Amino acid sequence: MTSFGVVTAAAGPAAAAPCGFYETSSDAYYQHCTSDGSRVVIQVRVALAPDYERCVAPGKTWLGSADKIQGAHYVGRTC
Repeated sequence: MTSFGVVTAAAGPAAAAPCGFYETSSDAYYQHCTSDGSRVVIQVRVALAPDYERCVAPGKTWLGSADKIQGAHYVGRTC
């Protein structure tokens, strides 16, 4: 039971979404971390398809399947 408590405690901070692009085992996300409410433009890299730009609000945005999305980054402008 003690090891279960340790795992639970360790999973809390690790479960927090990082800022920027990240993937889970099945999905790709972009986490826009801001305190000013700004929306930003990101470029999404897609496998076997054209890349595209997308406007994202603060917080977590689902981009698609981790198998199809290769990455995403802030392009330096708001929207």
